[in-house]
Amino acid sequence: MNNRGNLDQHRFLAFHREMLRIRALEEAALEGLRQGLVLGAIHPSIGQEAIAAGVAGQLRRDDILLSTHRGHGHTLAKGADPEAMMRELFGRQGGNCGGKGGSMHIADFSVGMLGANGVVGANIVIATGAAHAIRLHGDDRIVACFFGDGAINRGPFLEGLNWAAVFDLPVLFVCEDNGFAATTRSADLSAGPGPAARAASFGIAAESIDGNDITAVAETAEALIDQVRRQRRPAFLHARTYRLTGHTGADPASYRPASEVEQAWENDPIARSRALLSAAGTDEETFNAMTQAVANEMKQIFEAARDAPWPDPAEGLTDVLDAQAPEVA
Repeated sequence: MNNRGNLDQHRFLAFHREMLRIRALEEAALEGLRQGLVLGAIHPSIGQEAIAAGVAGQLRRDDILLSTHRGHGHTLAKGADPEAMMRELFGRQGGNCGGKGGSMHIADFSVGMLGANGVVGANIVIATGAAHAIRLHGDDRIVACFFGDGAINRGPFLEGLNWAAVFDLPVLFVCEDNGFAATTRSADLSAGPGPAARAASFGIAAESIDGNDITAVAETAEALIDQVRRQRRPAFLHARTYRLTGHTGADPASYRPASEVEQAWENDPIARSRALLSAAGTDEETFNAMTQAVANEMKQIFEAARDAPWPDPAEGLTDVLDAQAPEVA
């Protein structure tokens, strides 16, 4: 990890700005939910921004990304247009998927984002399949696949990691361990020493880090991304974090003690990043200007999405597989 006195301020200010953008976009999305503008559920990643910024933000544009139902941060950090994302959440024209996918199914192939996924763990085998395709093509792209700690108890986790290890596939598995599988503590449901140990049992190189420390995330992810790209082998990143909101925008999270959440806010990755950069010499004027610029950006995006037209109803019949009737000889 970087010595704090020798921190590359320019690089980590960029990570800090991306974390601010992720949080501001999700706060705007939650406001849209309150106003009845969001069609469907919203799963915020507030408190987990360092993982998205530090991992997805270091992938190449042509690398592939697979995400979860909690995927706004990954998608934005990969380079997707935030206005198109907000339009998608509001079900409007100009959304990434034409307003038909919503929060849990955002995809943007132009930046290598193959899609979020509402089925826990399902994206793991899709990511592994994409990595196998890359292997067959013989290029140097990689796949990054994000999932939560709840996914490690599902079959696709076992199948995907085994597949990647057996066939030497260039995929980085990223477990965002926020301690909860929806509303249940993962520790109450998961036997053994945890996600990294399960990955290691397949012979996959695994690292476990503090996912709220942007320096730890960025530097470990950078090393693993380079390793996967060079060695054409899978790797596993286990990032411990905490979601500061409920499972969805409508979840009051009453199953968690208020004192626990209050303590978690003291470990907020954005606050920690700001303290780190301040100690390295970044002044308040820089922070204030950045925060205001991000707020202005998201305000404009929110208003543009809110005022965007609805899709033409005929669009509901496009992008649908039509197998038609079987031909009779």
